[in-house]
Amino acid sequence: MTGTTQRRPGDGWVACACGRRHWGLHGAAGLLLARRDATGHATHVVLQHRAPWSDQGGTWGLPGGAREPDEDAVQAALREAREEAGVEPHVVAVRGEHLLQHPDWSYTTVIADAVAPFTPAATDAESIAVAWVALDEVVDRPLLTAFADAWPLLRTRLDD
Repeated sequence: MTGTTQRRPGDGWVACACGRRHWGLHGAAGLLLARRDATGHATHVVLQHRAPWSDQGGTWGLPGGAREPDEDAVQAALREAREEAGVEPHVVAVRGEHLLQHPDWSYTTVIADAVAPFTPAATDAESIAVAWVALDEVVDRPLLTAFADAWPLLRTRLDD
């Protein structure tokens, strides 16, 4: 693993009117990156095994994190995926976005396809591991709570 975790301008907790706190002063974004078979159907997604010291550490979720003040959701998701999972932007084709809107915060899942073969890897201290995970095996892992809640809908969006 290479790289270090440094504070960025968007890092910080937001106390939301929903009664929870959320990471990302300007919201957050993550990349749901799919690999497809010859028929065009999604078969695998890139998941990150979160470091024990992070919020809900030890769970699996999407590479992602806090948006910076000048970033849109796609820019943030691509930056975070590069930092945490070694996903280079040139292997990503964005298909769409899914917005989770809270009263004082939002999380955008950027849905994308891998357009070239590559092997994701844990590239900073926020990741224990990063891997391609078969769609049918995603729920077999201990998932980040919000990702587990969103997964059924996100999975359907992969083949929209």
